[in-house]
Amino acid sequence: MTTRALAYVALTALLPGSAFGQQTGISKPKFEIADVHVSERSDWSKTRPMQGGYLNGDRYEIRRATMLDLVRLAYGADADKIMGGPSWLDYNRFEVVAKAPAGTRPEALQLMLQALLAERFGLVVAAETKPMQAYVLTAPKGQSKLKSAEGGGGGCTQNLVLPIQPIPNQTIQCRGVTMAAFAADLRRFGGARLGNLPVADNTGLEGTWDLDIQYEAVVTRNGEPAASSAAALAAGLVEPLDKQLGLTLTLGSAPQPVLAVKEVREQPTANPAGVAAALPPLPTPEFEVATLKPCDGTGPTMAPRFEPGRVVTARCMPLMSLITQAFGLATEERPDGIPKWLAYETSTARNVTITAKAPEGNFVGPGNAQDRDALNAMLRALLIERYQMKIHYEDRQKDAYTLTAGKPKMTKADPAGRTGCTRQPVAGNARNMRLVCLNITMGQFAEQMQGYDAAIPYAVANETGLDGAWDFTLTYDIIAGLIQRAGLPSTVLGNGDPTGVPTFLEAVEKQMGLKLETRKRMVPVLVIDHIEETPTEN
Repeated sequence: MTTRALAYVALTALLPGSAFGQQTGISKPKFEIADVHVSERSDWSKTRPMQGGYLNGDRYEIRRATMLDLVRLAYGADADKIMGGPSWLDYNRFEVVAKAPAGTRPEALQLMLQALLAERFGLVVAAETKPMQAYVLTAPKGQSKLKSAEGGGGGCTQNLVLPIQPIPNQTIQCRGVTMAAFAADLRRFGGARLGNLPVADNTGLEGTWDLDIQYEAVVTRNGEPAASSAAALAAGLVEPLDKQLGLTLTLGSAPQPVLAVKEVREQPTANPAGVAAALPPLPTPEFEVATLKPCDGTGPTMAPRFEPGRVVTARCMPLMSLITQAFGLATEERPDGIPKWLAYETSTARNVTITAKAPEGNFVGPGNAQDRDALNAMLRALLIERYQMKIHYEDRQKDAYTLTAGKPKMTKADPAGRTGCTRQPVAGNARNMRLVCLNITMGQFAEQMQGYDAAIPYAVANETGLDGAWDFTLTYDIIAGLIQRAGLPSTVLGNGDPTGVPTFLEAVEKQMGLKLETRKRMVPVLVIDHIEETPTEN
């Protein structure tokens, strides 16, 4: 086999469903035409996640994607296996709208996206192997309790063991698998326990095996793992592997296939002529049919969500909450022009229940960013029609936060590092969050802050005067700020004791040495010019 063929096979193994895009002489399918441009700066916030990445009819769209997102989609690689590239790789955001024949398979769309990135951004990537943090699976001599496979290969399955009380158990049953395949499935099934780190096979065992292991499922508290530490969480799988199979799973490092970004431009080349005519904006989606009626007082409140068959339901939702969701307002943000009957409504008399039918489309559900945007657009249209709303947007003077310099406690960043902030839950308390920011300027941090604290209704202005990029970590209570602004006691969501962790604003001052000051300035505001107190009939 030639060196070129070996390289092609190596990358194909690394990137399932995709092909090596950098080899000369290997042609790829291309989109018929594509509109590629930088996203609006207001969409660079982490509150606006990437959406799209699939074909709807003959239209392929990706919205608000970082270059890391685009490379991940194009090559089918995990984000943590994409190495190198410029600092902006996971910060700047881009829009891609392209045309492809209806019914084009996902594998072909990946190749088309690879060709697009190479052509419009000059993207060059290469398959490499690098040591990375991983769990290493070994088989100490004399301890193995494994059984050689008795039949053909059947793969691995995971099942819940009944009864599930007091703590549910899970099993992994494998038939006719190699140790390499078992290691891969350990990551797939034990991801939550293993921090989603890869599992490397270093057992040295050849052949195929029949394996059975039982272990406790991950117990959660308030949506987060109840274990006190990552080591304690991993022990729930490490110990059963040792006792039941005689295998050792140890946190260490192992060579891992990665995708290295060698070259990429920050600005795409200009769109070809005819893009606007070939790819016009899609019409705003609206419900095919919808009923909106007063809440009957039964059952819990339920936010709008997709049900099977393109049905959208909402139960006993406050009208103001529906407006907040439909128009994409922050938790603390309120439109101007709210009539008194809506602004001071404290009863449930105007709570409404909605049952509607969404139009044809590739709707996945409320967890999908593109579906959330479509759902909110349909809600906007419904509310405007049924409540005879008249609205407009304008810049008005409001109290808004300004980031200023006090006595900075941050560390100067390595300019070669990748820019971005990552939120990580703190084990043991679902209200506590750790925000780790690397190689980020104060201007970039300011434009992201609204996404990190629901008590910040408007974008933050940067007036720190601090140049360059910085590294810093914040630990804060994600709920305390809202409680504080509402004038409620700090124990309102606890069992009588406050968390002792600062609000986001307090953490910025105490842990970064900066301040968030409230100042009057012009910000874009939604203005309600008119809204009826009673909706029109169904």
